[in-house]
Amino acid sequence: MSAARAPRTPAPRSTKRSLASIVLGFELIIVFLAGLTLFGLDAIQPVPREWALYGGIALCVLTVLAMAMLRSPVGYWLGWFVQAALMSTGLFVPIMFIAGGLFVALWTYCMIIGEKLDRQTRAYIEAEDRLQAQAENGVA
Repeated sequence: MSAARAPRTPAPRSTKRSLASIVLGFELIIVFLAGLTLFGLDAIQPVPREWALYGGIALCVLTVLAMAMLRSPVGYWLGWFVQAALMSTGLFVPIMFIAGGLFVALWTYCMIIGEKLDRQTRAYIEAEDRLQAQAENGVA
């Protein structure tokens, strides 16, 4: 009769995914408020002011879509697209280059650090599993 193996705990949530959802969540708030501000101030003169509202809504929808799709690589690519779209709003309102640049820097940092932390977590779990298997087999 073999000993029953203890049920394995579920894998921890990806740090990269957590960081990405945090960045996109803050970005969603900024994009929403910026769209309302640009609409209210009629700040994009060459085009009708409604474009600021519609553009803000479209970028908000893309951001929410990216957040929802973070379980797959498509969500991260969509996140990069959202960063590029936010940077491009600086063509209409130059101050948005600063906001977009800050979010691009934050997104890039979170993607690099998140991937690094996920690799370390996977290595730790694999080492822990090997030690547990060795202990169960009686290997010291």
